[in-house]
Amino acid sequence: MAIQKILVVDDSPTERYFLTDVLVKNGFSVSTAENGEEALTKIKADKPQLILMDVVMPGQNGFQITRAIAKDPDTQDVPVIICTSKNQETDRIWGLRQGARDYLVKPIDPVELLAKISALG
Repeated sequence: MAIQKILVVDDSPTERYFLTDVLVKNGFSVSTAENGEEALTKIKADKPQLILMDVVMPGQNGFQITRAIAKDPDTQDVPVIICTSKNQETDRIWGLRQGARDYLVKPIDPVELLAKISALG
């Protein structure tokens, strides 16, 4: 099943706008959350088919939220792609260990992002 509904989780309005713009122009339905707590609420209310997760956010960070999603039987089938400015290999490995399917470093390349989404779909 091709991915249509994507949740973008990022505390930066600029990043949310940029990612939403890229995704909507490519035919995706996008919702956004400003932090991990809001993301978990939205996931429960209207389950997305993919989550793009920032790491550095107020409250719980993206690694913690990704782990919560991966451990919850209701949401563990939803793939998470971490989109972060944290570009260390240890961060990437940690993110994937928390349950993320992929890891992109900001600034996000739209072509690379769309290729990763396509590979999951």
